[in-house]
Amino acid sequence: MTISSTFNQPAAGVPLRADASVIGLVGTGHLISHFSQLLLAPLFPWLKTEFNVSYTELGFLMTIFFVVSCAVQALSGFVVDRFGPRPILFAGLTLIGIAAFGYSISTSYWMMAGFVVIAGLGNGVFHPVNYTLLNRKISSARLGHAYSVHGITGSLGWALAPALLVPLAFAFSWRVALASAGALSFAVLLLLLFNRDKLTLTVAVPVRDAAVADSSLDFLKIPAVWMCFAFFFWYAIVLSVVQAFAPEAARQLHGVPLPLVAICLTVYMLASAGGMVLGGFLASDPARCERIVGAGFGTAAIVALFLALGSFDAWLVPVLFGVMGFSSGIAAPSRDLLVKRSTPDNASGRVYGVVYAGLDIGQAISPLIFGTMMDHGQYQGVLIGLALLQSILIASAFNVRKVRRTALVTA
Repeated sequence: MTISSTFNQPAAGVPLRADASVIGLVGTGHLISHFSQLLLAPLFPWLKTEFNVSYTELGFLMTIFFVVSCAVQALSGFVVDRFGPRPILFAGLTLIGIAAFGYSISTSYWMMAGFVVIAGLGNGVFHPVNYTLLNRKISSARLGHAYSVHGITGSLGWALAPALLVPLAFAFSWRVALASAGALSFAVLLLLLFNRDKLTLTVAVPVRDAAVADSSLDFLKIPAVWMCFAFFFWYAIVLSVVQAFAPEAARQLHGVPLPLVAICLTVYMLASAGGMVLGGFLASDPARCERIVGAGFGTAAIVALFLALGSFDAWLVPVLFGVMGFSSGIAAPSRDLLVKRSTPDNASGRVYGVVYAGLDIGQAISPLIFGTMMDHGQYQGVLIGLALLQSILIASAFNVRKVRRTALVTA
């Protein structure tokens, strides 16, 4: 099995409308994936009272979610390569919808935990499905933009969850809020079903000749795959720190009022989405993707250090979060191209399943480390740690290129 040094997409002559349809449908499904990850966290105050549990117990629900999602993500890539991405995508959306409705009727903590497992099963299929569809159906000239839209829709999914659920919980109840989330998931499923022809992908026929056939596990021998896994592991920790701890650490260090603390994360996500738009244009040249990742996360690391070591007026802190988010967003499409350029032919689902499992592992581990630091008042250390992790991402990106080039030279 050889590493793809070129893109195996359709030729650049594919109509824009055809590419845009696929990108939009895949992005809409990705939005629901990220939306499902934050269905419970915004409702913790209601769930804590309803089930008489601690925040630690509620947090354990998220651990269950990401552990299940990680296992499914690693395994579902094999299923995607065998049966095609479309049925797996529909199954994932169905499970997320069932889980959301299940949350809404739960009468105990453990009943809720059972539906968390179902949600994790559904969430775990999206990255192998989405990247297989994008890599094989989108023309090479538009692939960077496809990755950009994919990242933006994920960020919008994170933003949509609290924006939709919290007002509904206040106006009606947390059960109505979660039932509405289930209805949205099934509405998106119907949209994709009506447009299923646009998501059709021919499944490669397995080669039976043992002399030329590659083992379905041969891709695990490629060092670049594991370097990509490590990259996304570190990236997940960075994202988790930004989402859960960095705004509060900045509040403690710079005296930021509580309303501005919430704005910090919103500004970060919106700026990140804007950065992804620019990053899609920059990623049109795959040869420079490592340098773009380095510049983006390098700038973000400098901003994190400023927040840790500097002294700023409270109003400036959300602005700095915006700069950090925009810089990270610029790197996102090129980040995805790192994986694409390290993916063997006909193994897209498997590679993305294993590589993106690093995201779930990182998100499961991060709260254990940085939550402890926050409990001990090490707010400056949290932000310095964030800068260090962003620097590790730069080194990881260039290591991916190094091991990929070594493999190409020795092949």
